[in-house]
This record gives sequence, C-alpha cells and structure tokens, in this order.
Amino acid sequence: MAAFEAALGATSTPWAPWYVIPADHKRISQALIVRVLVDTIKLLGLSWPAVSEEAHRANLEARRALEAEDE
Repeated sequence: MAAFEAALGATSTPWAPWYVIPADHKRISQALIVRVLVDTIKLLGLSWPAVSEEAHRANLEARRALEAEDE
C-alpha cells in the first residue's frame, strides 16, 4: 500500500491528476469515471464559435449543395 501511495503521490500533478477508481462494482466505477470526465470537460470552458450571419448562410448553401450531389 505504501508503494502504491508513493507512486501516485510522485506522478499525480494538478495539470495531470491521477484518479483512483474502485473496481468492485462495474456500475459505480463507470459512474465515477463519467463524473471525472464531465467535471474535467466543464473546466475547459468550451463554447461554440461565433459565426456571422453571412458565414452561416454560406454554410447552409454548401450543405444543401453537398446533400444534392449524387452518391
């Protein structure tokens, strides 16, 4: 147990943390993993890019042209 704690303490950093997830129950393990992923993604502060009305119209026209092409 001491070697385990030493390895985690030496390699886990604020910018690359390690998470210890118990594997006794698959559903609980999966729920904990999802929670870590969701929390991490939220911290990234992602947002959709702003698109001008002109660029939006151009994208719609390009999509219509592509969908109209024969396969």
